Order: sequence, then C-alpha cells, then structure tokens
Amino acid sequence: MSDHTTRGKQVFDDEIEALKAIRGRLDASFDAAVDAMRKAIESGHKIIVVGVGKSGLVGNKIAATLTSTGAPSVVLDTMNALHGDLGIVQDGDACIAMSYSGETAELLTLMPFLKRFDMTIIGMTGKSGSTLGQLSDVVLETAVEREADPLNLAPTSSSTAMLVMGDALAVALLEARNFTREDFARSHPGGSLGRALLTRIADIMRKEFAKLPESATVLECIVAMTVARAGACVLTREDGTLAGVFTHGDFARAYQKDTGVGSRPVSELMTRNPVYVEADKLAAVAVKTLRERRIDDLVVLDADRRPVGLIDTQDLVRLKLI
Repeated sequence: MSDHTTRGKQVFDDEIEALKAIRGRLDASFDAAVDAMRKAIESGHKIIVVGVGKSGLVGNKIAATLTSTGAPSVVLDTMNALHGDLGIVQDGDACIAMSYSGETAELLTLMPFLKRFDMTIIGMTGKSGSTLGQLSDVVLETAVEREADPLNLAPTSSSTAMLVMGDALAVALLEARNFTREDFARSHPGGSLGRALLTRIADIMRKEFAKLPESATVLECIVAMTVARAGACVLTREDGTLAGVFTHGDFARAYQKDTGVGSRPVSELMTRNPVYVEADKLAAVAVKTLRERRIDDLVVLDADRRPVGLIDTQDLVRLKLI
C-alpha cells in the first residue's frame, strides 16, 4: 500500500473520530435549532444561511440541501448584505450563522444588523464562548480536537463537521415536517426519481402486449411475443384474471431439453403467480420491483386482477426513469 493511500485512510479516520465526538455532544440545543427552523418554514418564512470563507462554501451546500428538502433557504453574502442584500431578511425567518472561530470579522460586523430582526439566530461554531456564540440564540458547537492535515491548519475536520451538522439539521427538519418522497419529487421534477414519483404506472405501461389464454401452446406464445416485440407473454384464466407469464428465457431453457416444446401447452412451463404491479400505483413502485426482483418484464393489473399492461425494463430506460 502506498504512503498516499495510508495517509488518505488516516484522514478518513481522523474526520470520522471528530464526527463521533460531536455526535456525542448533541443536546437540547439541536432540538431548539430544528424547532426554530420548523417554526419559520411552517409560518411561510425561510432560513438565512451566512458564513465566510470555507464556512460560507459549506453554507451554500447546507442551504441547497434545506431547499431541496422543502425548507426554502437563501445564502446571504456578508459584504453585499451591508449594501442592500439585507433586504432579503424578514421578521419570522431563522438564521444559521457559521464561523468555526466565532470571531470572523466580516460576520461579526453583520451580526448587530441581523439581531434587529425578530428571528432565531443559530450559531454554528467551534467555540461556544466566542463572540458569535454570545450573539446567537442557539449554539451548535462543532469543535474538533484537531484538523486532519499534519499542520493542524487547513479546515478539514472542522468543515466536515459543519457540513454534517447541516445535513443533520436538514434531515431532522424534514422528518419534523413529515416531508415525503412525493414532496421531494415536486422539487426534483427533472431527475429520474422525480419522474418516477410523479408518474403513474398506467401512464408508462405498454397497453399493446402479448396476452393469450393459459390454454395456448408454447408456439402460439412465441408468435404473440414476436408480433408484440416483447420478451414475455401474459397468460389469463377463463375469467380474464392473471394466470401466469411465459418469457423468451423460459422458452430457451425448455428448448434445450426438448426441441419439440413448441407444441406443448404453455401452462406446463409458465410461471404461475408472477410478480405484478397495479396500474394506479406510482412508476417508482415498478422501478423498485424490477430492481429488487431482478426481472425484465412486469405485468400490470387493474383492480380486478386483470392484465391491462406490461412494463419492460427498456421502457424505463427510454423514459429515463432509471
């Protein structure tokens, strides 16, 4: 193992240990911070995130995570705030002010103006007794014993600690607000997850598919699959309900043992009680089912267990749902 790899692993170990230490110190202040943020969001307000340097960069990610999970957040630049951008702040907002030392001059210059608003200021700092800590309503301490770099100078463990604290706030807040997968999808309509969570199976299934009575022969199923350009044939009982599924794979395996398999009743070879999904469910259900069961074709049923469609893995790829 190279010295570089060894050093890299040590950085991982150092930062993991720093996070464990901070995790052990989480207390009622964290609850208070989440409650303040929840109160702001539920009253129609937002979360202001402000920081300088590395803290500011981490703050951008925290604000993005909060916004994507249903808690509108904006990043306030400390310099521009003093020249008009302070107008974005309103009574009722919540503010996350970030500085590891708690003594960053640009941030402290802004703090008195933030304090004029009727809002909770959550100070995220490595020194709870710092000026930032004293000016904050709630303090989240992110102190680390040392940075991960050998000089103990570059923000490494400390910036990671702030980032993870932000993630913890965002996750706790979304749970407190009962934020759902469907809520997440509305904020991410352009992604595959968003499309899967906003689309119904009935909207994407193949309505023209190979379907025959279970009394059909294997050859009839092969012909039906060829015409439908599908890899599976759905078999039904006399009452129209699902009886089974026969696939090209089933045929290939059977043909290796019996070249005259085409004349046999498909009921002898089909998969009975196959996996299926219901037409009124979200496409995400189909995506999850295909992945977990590792199958290529999925039968779609209506409320009466009658086959009304078929979903092929390639359809999901084409629609960018996976």
